[in-house]
Amino acid sequence: MGKSAVLALRAVIVALFVASVFVQAVMVPLLNSDLRDLDADLAYLRVPVLVLTLAGVVTVEVVLACVWRLVTMVRRGTVFSAGAFRYVHLVIGAFVAASLVVFGFAVLLAPGEAVAPGVVGLICLLALAVFGVALIVLVLRTLLAQAVAVDGEASRMRAELAEVI
Repeated sequence: MGKSAVLALRAVIVALFVASVFVQAVMVPLLNSDLRDLDADLAYLRVPVLVLTLAGVVTVEVVLACVWRLVTMVRRGTVFSAGAFRYVHLVIGAFVAASLVVFGFAVLLAPGEAVAPGVVGLICLLALAVFGVALIVLVLRTLLAQAVAVDGEASRMRAELAEVI
């Protein structure tokens, strides 16, 4: 991975992290004040919407932090080690949690006539897509495990060859 690609990815991660902190610090309190004006029959949505919003932002922050660490490991040449699995597992967990958060929004919006059933269906489809990303990362984790095993075997063979020479 080239220096320019790493720099560009880190710039994107920083921008997204700053945006997520902005959402937590500014947008969620504004959303809270807007939700206070809901009709009495929809007032029960206020706390779950706020909790799901914050949970969604936290999942994004976890993914960003883990990708940052993995990019650092790539630059140092240590990504093919057991330490990388911790971050990959966290990314998988964050995507599964994000999928549940999106599905939670669908469940909240499903009752009543405030939101069309097609919109709820689209939100469920989005939850499925986010879960699909978790499964893709799980497949990539398997590839990482194979690469770590091959790297370990290559190191062992190099050590044996060095002893022979």
